[in-house]
Amino acid sequence: MENDIINSLKVLLNGGVILYPTDTIWGLGCDATNAIAVDRIFEIKKRKDKESMLILLDRIEEVSKYVSRIPAEAIKLIESSISPITIIYPSAQNLPQNLLSDDFSIGIRVTEDPFCSELIRRFGKPLVSTSANISGSPNPGNFSEIEDEVILEADWVVRWRQNDNTRSVPSTICKVNDLGGIIIIRK
Repeated sequence: MENDIINSLKVLLNGGVILYPTDTIWGLGCDATNAIAVDRIFEIKKRKDKESMLILLDRIEEVSKYVSRIPAEAIKLIESSISPITIIYPSAQNLPQNLLSDDFSIGIRVTEDPFCSELIRRFGKPLVSTSANISGSPNPGNFSEIEDEVILEADWVVRWRQNDNTRSVPSTICKVNDLGGIIIIRK
């Protein structure tokens, strides 16, 4: 894992894209504060509509750096969840425009995956996380299901967990509404 973290950091610091395992499915990632790197992920995915992507953080305390309003219910939900949960917050901040939805919202997941947590901790910034597939193709359940074209486009392909054939699933997605309440979008 250490070699993968070192090589991932080199790529991220140079504005590159990594292909990496997350606490859910394999993802394409980059420095979430680098608009050029974010555009590169859109290019790899062949995503024309610039649909927003989520970011991963290593600690719940970091969320306030990237959204201006965090309802207490969202914090409770993150702290009590036993499985990965992504929360879409309104009023994103300190992130490039091309990463945000048209309504300036951003999806954030606080990861507990050991690789992701350590990489984010050392990098000191959030990572973009989006499924490692061409837009419109099925999400890969494990590394063996990732399209060759996606693998070839990444600047670093993490080796850790490539042989794990456990079928991964995406996170639960919730959204903070205008009143600060939480609604479930995907379970």
